[in-house]
Amino acid sequence: MNNPRHYLALTAMLLAAGAVTAQVPDGEWMSYRDAYRSMVVFEKYGKPKNLIQNHFQVMARDKTVAMDGLQLSLNGKTTQLNLPLDATGRTVFPLLKAAYDDNAALILNRKGGQYAFRSRVSLVVRPDGVYDLAELRAACEQSLNFQRTIDSTAKSRRCVGVRFAFARRGGDVIVKLRESEGEAVLPVLEGAAFQDDPHEGFRIVNVRFMESPDKGQVVTQNAPLSIAALVE
Repeated sequence: MNNPRHYLALTAMLLAAGAVTAQVPDGEWMSYRDAYRSMVVFEKYGKPKNLIQNHFQVMARDKTVAMDGLQLSLNGKTTQLNLPLDATGRTVFPLLKAAYDDNAALILNRKGGQYAFRSRVSLVVRPDGVYDLAELRAACEQSLNFQRTIDSTAKSRRCVGVRFAFARRGGDVIVKLRESEGEAVLPVLEGAAFQDDPHEGFRIVNVRFMESPDKGQVVTQNAPLSIAALVE
């Protein structure tokens, strides 16, 4: 492997910022140790986070870059792991002392310069598909509050809603807004799972708080791939 020290120093700073992605140069790799340091920030975060979760994400640099068939592996002296990526490019990041001590490498099966590594906070998906609007608002605030601790520019932003993302193919996407007077099916659009992600190959449903009742529920027929906070 080439010596990536100057790239890795930049990567660590960018990932620590949370809202900024870090590009991996062609043919390079990312240090597990640097990724670990950025991911453990969420683990040590002391404010409420019971409604949100953190993943390690491989993100395409632009919409022309394919995500199909993308694979991520962790390779070290004593650690050899495949890290399965979901359709949004996320994986559960393993916090492994042996990999940290080895400074193992996170390696893609594609040219690294086409992708960016980052931490990705999203809302926890409920197995029953029923979300109280009050809980969605609270989850959005938890996500934004965490972002504010690592990104000073987030202090002026506010939660405006949440975004449910579903695979482009598969069964019908039905998301309903249920309130005391009845329920309505919300419109399904095409777009990105996350606001800053250029990959737009998803069916999405936006639930905007200003357009929703104070009390009610969002009900999904199928489990979403992800739920993201919408902040502006």
